[in-house]
Amino acid sequence: MDFELRAAKQKLEREQKDRKEKARLKLIKEKKAKEEALKQREAIEAAQRIRRLDAADALLKAEQQTEQNSVAADGVIFNRVLEAVSFQGYGDKIKLPASCFTELSNQGALDKGPMYFKLSKVSQEGVPVQTEDAEQQSHETTHSGVLEFTASDGFVELPPHVWNNLFSSDPPEVPLVEVRYVRLPKGTYAKLQPDGMGFSDIPNHKAVLETTLRQHATLSQGDLVTVNHGTLTYNLRVLELKPSTSVSVLETDIEVDVVGSESITDGMDRHVLIPLVLGKVEVGTVEEGKYVYYKFSVDGNLGDIIASGDANVEVKIDTENDNGDTDLYVSRHPVIFPTQHQHEWSSHDIGSKVLIISPKDQSVGTGTYSIAVFGFKGTTKYRISVGIQNISHGNVGETAGSSSSVADVNSEKCRNCGHYIPSRTIALHEAYCSRHNFICNHAGCGIVLRKEEAAKHVHCEKCGRASQVGELEKHMKVFHEPRHCGCGVTLEKEEMVQHQSSACPLRLVTCRFCGDMVQAGSTANDVRDRMRGLSEHESLCGSRTAPCDSCGRAVMLKEMDIHRVAVHQKN
Repeated sequence: MDFELRAAKQKLEREQKDRKEKARLKLIKEKKAKEEALKQREAIEAAQRIRRLDAADALLKAEQQTEQNSVAADGVIFNRVLEAVSFQGYGDKIKLPASCFTELSNQGALDKGPMYFKLSKVSQEGVPVQTEDAEQQSHETTHSGVLEFTASDGFVELPPHVWNNLFSSDPPEVPLVEVRYVRLPKGTYAKLQPDGMGFSDIPNHKAVLETTLRQHATLSQGDLVTVNHGTLTYNLRVLELKPSTSVSVLETDIEVDVVGSESITDGMDRHVLIPLVLGKVEVGTVEEGKYVYYKFSVDGNLGDIIASGDANVEVKIDTENDNGDTDLYVSRHPVIFPTQHQHEWSSHDIGSKVLIISPKDQSVGTGTYSIAVFGFKGTTKYRISVGIQNISHGNVGETAGSSSSVADVNSEKCRNCGHYIPSRTIALHEAYCSRHNFICNHAGCGIVLRKEEAAKHVHCEKCGRASQVGELEKHMKVFHEPRHCGCGVTLEKEEMVQHQSSACPLRLVTCRFCGDMVQAGSTANDVRDRMRGLSEHESLCGSRTAPCDSCGRAVMLKEMDIHRVAVHQKN
């Protein structure tokens, strides 16, 4: 009995002890929970306090930014985020929706002169990308003018210049652009650098650049400006602008410096003219189907000697391997890159060749010339040189006792070769000539050949031109294989050269108003311009106005001569 009472007492004591321990642990847990709740409440209150301060600070900054933008934009506040799409256009003028025109018009932007916009690439989170690095910024911000307000609502249409400067890499799935109205100062100075070699080889390249900038309303530091010259394209990086990093180029005289390119490219891959010094040999390699270009100059003294008929220009190329072959094309500037279709002189001999440019050609004289070495077959190593060859006024190659084609009192005509031979040796000459020499009977040929060489002498069935048997295959490919012009005409080589030099609408001609080499195009639409002989480009280019030197009146360039005669005839 006592044992059971003791067991019951011990059990009761253990239960009481457990209940006290549980109660103590519960109190500790509740205390910790209250402390955690207090900490969380304090953290929430602190975060809310920080958010309120940040919101107030952001509001203050937004108000300050709005005030700055208002001052910078001359009181016009316009800021839109639009989806960008591209369109084929020139220059930097964009297309905006009609709703933008209404908003800008209501704020009087149309009365403040040309409208300019800052374009910023918007990240996928909807925040305009901002960076201090000018090199990086060139790919994320730029400036533009406006072409028209015909874009769809919610979209902005960008020409290639603006698109490429904003999205240099692959554009995002939904390209968003922030369009902000700004005012820009008139530019006074710009420094540009070609992105590669060859741009300075263009004759009057500053006039070409001026023609391109005429299609622009703005320039931004870091932008790439694309210059088209015929079929060639050059990219120029804007390195420096004054008086600001973004300027207006409308109705302003801006000083432009074009500095040399820092990159060195392979002449076979890019249109680059390698300078040649007269009399100095240059070594090169050309691959099949590619060109390597050279240039040389004839100064005033040499030009006078050539024009007087005392010298020829000799272009010589020696091939160093037999498994390749080249063609030689030469042109005088402003045709700076001669091709199979467009050139003034050419040579298609197999292997080494010498091209003589004679003073009988009226286009020879003082100036700069371009040479194209074309890889006709295989990869060819060669040596090329240009020299001035003096012309002897005697009978070139004639020695005492040699035959002559001119009749003389004491000479007789050989019945075989047709040359006039002294009478005392005519019998011996005819006996020797009939055994060893052969006269080609092809109409218009009459060349005298050694009999062992007669079998190699052939004439083309199409044009009748004489050549060697081994050269006939190349002759057929060069002169009689149909060639296709970009304007749609298909002609043989000589007809194609004539077509591209005088009739092709895609040929380059010098504009009489801007000095740029432009495509001839079709005739002008205006009847009066057609009577003046203006091309389609010249009709538009000549419509620009310039102040008259005498009276200061703004006159169209194409009307300037008539204005001077009609108004200032007495002067």
